[in-house]
Amino acid sequence: MSAVRDHNREYQDIAEGERERKYAYDFDYLHRGYMMRAFTPFLPRGRALEMGCYVGEFTKLLAAHYQDLTVVEAASDLIVAARAQPFGEGRLGDRVKFVCSTFETWQAPERYDAIFLMHTLEHLDDPVGVLRRVDGWLSERGLLFLVVPNANAPSRQIAVKMGLISHNSAVTEGESRHGHRCTYTFDTLERDARAAGLRVVHRGGVFFKPFANYQFDKLMKTDIIDQGYLDGCYELGMQYPDLCASIYLLCGKGGATP
Repeated sequence: MSAVRDHNREYQDIAEGERERKYAYDFDYLHRGYMMRAFTPFLPRGRALEMGCYVGEFTKLLAAHYQDLTVVEAASDLIVAARAQPFGEGRLGDRVKFVCSTFETWQAPERYDAIFLMHTLEHLDDPVGVLRRVDGWLSERGLLFLVVPNANAPSRQIAVKMGLISHNSAVTEGESRHGHRCTYTFDTLERDARAAGLRVVHRGGVFFKPFANYQFDKLMKTDIIDQGYLDGCYELGMQYPDLCASIYLLCGKGGATP
């Protein structure tokens, strides 16, 4: 049995050597925008569910597309932060339904046409078990947008060659303290999706990633990296999905036709 987890602690920034390891970097917020650019052509109409929201930055992007949006988040502090996000003339909490619960215990009151599990699966103690539950939450023609950090991103492979991490899929001490349980590649991500009974209908990568997150943060404050370079990394990522910051699967309900 897994130890009891403090979800309000796992997202806190931590000291790691001579620099602070953040839970979310400026690059992460930028990256979410590119994720939405990649997913927009596939977004189904109807009812949507976001599983895990951090402080609500991606929730705002989803709320612009979905009138009926529910968020399930285990960290109560993050729900408070997300609810308070400005949205239109009010706050995000006025538009979105927030539920404080773990995925393992939440009972979905309805079925969803779009479910977003973004950079969260790698945090779960039983990812296949949760994905099986998600299969039951999808409508017959619903889609799961399943996104994880990519173990094979060039920045990570360079870190291996530098001796900073032991292998591409390693979970570092800092990642572990932030709640990571594994680091996925395409094959292991598809393995877990299929083990849960989900049907993979599309796969891809978002944003070719030559630098670590903290390096991107530093470089974006200079004239070394501009918007053209960032857009170029996004475009190149469509050509080389296995070398992207994130990899994703679009999954249909087991046995359904999208």
